[in-house]
Amino acid sequence: MSAMPDVNAEYDREGYLLFHDVLDAELLEDASRHVEWLAEKNPTVRPELLGHTLMTHDPFWVRLISDDRLLDIAQQFIGPDIALFASHYICKPPFDGQPVLWHQDGSYWPLDPMEVVTLWLAVDDSLPENGCLRVIPRTQNTTLQPMKPDTSTPNVLSSGMDKSWVQEELAVDCVLRKGGVEVHHPNLIHGSNANHSPLRRCGLTIRYIPASTRILSPSGKWPSAFLLRGNGVPGVNDYNPWPRYVEGEHMPFSGCEQWNQKVAAREG
Repeated sequence: MSAMPDVNAEYDREGYLLFHDVLDAELLEDASRHVEWLAEKNPTVRPELLGHTLMTHDPFWVRLISDDRLLDIAQQFIGPDIALFASHYICKPPFDGQPVLWHQDGSYWPLDPMEVVTLWLAVDDSLPENGCLRVIPRTQNTTLQPMKPDTSTPNVLSSGMDKSWVQEELAVDCVLRKGGVEVHHPNLIHGSNANHSPLRRCGLTIRYIPASTRILSPSGKWPSAFLLRGNGVPGVNDYNPWPRYVEGEHMPFSGCEQWNQKVAAREG
């Protein structure tokens, strides 16, 4: 992984950061197969919408988002007691990948307080031609705005923010090779264009929270709440157990036997 920048100063100034060469090729190959496996199991769901409700009992997904290289990045922003709020593959197929309209993540999220950091993992090369992530730097201090329904063109969120808040001429393309990571603040204005190229563009969003942040889930246990590092705070969140790999039920992945040993050790 490339050297860590001065994250506090740069992140506070710009609202986002790029990290290159974070994950290895073998794990990325598993992640790419995982997207295909999920899409096959959920044929009525567009590949841009493979979200957190699918991950409760998915061992590879939890193995991926709990990788120490990702947690080491997250820890720089939210401290050593790290939980997962949500994760979501936004996989834009060739020629037909939908855009993500300009928005602020925090406007959608039931979190109290809004202490959270997003890591956006490039599963494929993410380039301007295949609809890479775009950010408007230094908008992280913008008050969270209500997102408005918008289906004027098919788009991933079916919503976006009032254009009066968006200075699109200031947007920056976040170009990443597979294995790179973009990090951004929940108030940062960002989006991405449609994919009309012959190249797939798959990214995995990972929303990490400090264990002191409460997930407000009126329906009960949150499907993607996992304690990943450090200690939970009593009475704040109800975390799911880490799922074990079961042959024939889950996607096989490199190190799945070692994963089960790790889960067993956690369970004591």
